[in-house]
Amino acid sequence: MRALGFCVGIDHARFMARIFRDAGIASTAIWSDTPESERRAALSDLASRRINVVFSVDLFNEGVDVPAVDTLLMLRPTDSPTLFLQQLGRGLRRSIGKSTCAVLDFVGHHRGEFRFDRRFQALLGGTRKTLIQQIEAGFPFLPAGCHMELDRVATEIVLGNIRTAVPSRWTERVDVLRRLSAQVAGCSLARYLEETGLELEDIYGGGKSWSDLREDAGVVERMAGPHEEALRRACGRLLHVDDRLRLQVYQRLLQSEQPPELQQLPRSEQRLLRMLVGSMVGGSVPKTVSLTEGVTILWSHNRVRSELLELLEILANKLEHVAVPMSTDPSVPLMVHARYTRVEILAGFGVGEGAKVAPWQTGVYWAENARCDLLAFTLDKTTGQFSPTTRYRDYAISTELIHWESQSATRADSEIGRRYQNHAAAGTHIMLFARERSDDRAFYFLGPANYVKHESEQPMAITWRLQQSLPGDLFATFAAAVA
Repeated sequence: MRALGFCVGIDHARFMARIFRDAGIASTAIWSDTPESERRAALSDLASRRINVVFSVDLFNEGVDVPAVDTLLMLRPTDSPTLFLQQLGRGLRRSIGKSTCAVLDFVGHHRGEFRFDRRFQALLGGTRKTLIQQIEAGFPFLPAGCHMELDRVATEIVLGNIRTAVPSRWTERVDVLRRLSAQVAGCSLARYLEETGLELEDIYGGGKSWSDLREDAGVVERMAGPHEEALRRACGRLLHVDDRLRLQVYQRLLQSEQPPELQQLPRSEQRLLRMLVGSMVGGSVPKTVSLTEGVTILWSHNRVRSELLELLEILANKLEHVAVPMSTDPSVPLMVHARYTRVEILAGFGVGEGAKVAPWQTGVYWAENARCDLLAFTLDKTTGQFSPTTRYRDYAISTELIHWESQSATRADSEIGRRYQNHAAAGTHIMLFARERSDDRAFYFLGPANYVKHESEQPMAITWRLQQSLPGDLFATFAAAVA
C-alpha cells in the first residue's frame, strides 16, 4: 500500500509512525514545520514504495497531489464536511495501476457523537432519507464510472449512526426545543436545525411544521386562523425553492403586513405571487376563489407568514445552482435549472387565474395562451406507478441533447406530432422539465429546447437540443438515474 494517515497533532503522527515501523511497515511523519526537502523526499519515497505510510498533521488536506496514494487512514476527528472531502480527495486521484482507494476510518467508531450523515451528504448530497436508501442499495446513483462500497459491518455501523444521530421522534424534538428555548430566547428555526443536526425535511415531514413544534413545546400560544391547519401543512411544499428570484420576491412580499395589490405588481411578479398562493392556499379552497381572495387568506395568518420568512431565509443559504433567466418570454418568472412543482409551472406560464391552479396529471401540457408545450418527465422509472406502456425512455444524451419519448398514442403526422417537429416555424416553444425519481415533488426546469430529429412513432422518440446546457452535476445525476 501507499497510504496517507491524517493525525491529530505532531506527537500523534510520530507515535503512529513509530508503531507502524515496529510492526515492520516502513513509515514516516511530517508536519508544517518539517523542512521542504524532507517533505518532498517523503512523498518521493511513498510514490516509489520505499515507505508505505506518511502520517501528517494538517498538511495534505488540500493543494497536494499524490496520485499514487491508494489507502487513507482517518485518525483525527473533524466536524467539517469540507475538510473530510479534502482528505478523502487525496486518495481519489487516478494513477496507472491503481483501481481502488481503501479508506479506513477509525474516528467514527471511536466517538458515538460522530456524524456519518454529514460526511456522506457532503459527498452524495440529498436528505438523510435518500442517503439511507443509497447506502442500503449499494450506492446505485453514483455518476457513471464511479463506484463506492462499504463492507457489511461498516454498512451496519454507518446506518445505525445515521438513524440515531438526531432525535427521531416528534416528542424528542419537542423536548429538545423546550430545553433550547430555556437557554436561548426566541430560538429560531435556523438555530434549532444547527443545534440538533435535523434537516428541514425532519421538521416538515408527516404534515407537521415549525409552528406545530413550537406550540407543542409551549414556546408560543396556539393561534388558529380559519385556514391555519391547512396552511401549516402547506409550508412543506416550498422546501424545493432554489432560485434567488423566487426567494427574494417571496421574502419582500411576505415582509409586508399588508397584502400586495396585484395591479401594482409587474406581470412576472403577479405570476410569482400566484405560484406562492397556489402552493400554499390552493389545496384548501374551492376553484372559484380568486387570486386576490387567496392572497388575503394567506396574509391573514401572521404566524404562517412569519414561518415562511424563516424558512425562505434558510433556503436562501442552501442554493446549489446558479439559475439563469429564460430568454423566450420575460413575463414567465421561471429560472432555468431551478426546481418547480406542477402547480408552479402552470402558474408561471399563466395557465388560469384563480388561487387554485388546475390539476396536471400527465407528462405533457399544451399551454395555449403561452404557445408552449410543457413536457415533464421522470428519469428513473423503476419506482412509482409506471405501467409498461408509460415507461418511456427519457434521458440526457449529453449536456445539450435530451432523448424524450412522446405519449404512446402520438403519431408523427398527427397534430401534436407535427407541432413538435415544426414548433420553431410555427412560433411555439418546447419547455422541458425533469426529475430524477417519481417521489420528487419538483422538476428541474431544463429550459427551452429545439427539435433535432425523431425516430419511429407511438411513441415518437425525439431528440431535443437545449438552449442552455446542463450543469455537469445535473448531467451526471441524470445519466446515473438511467444507467
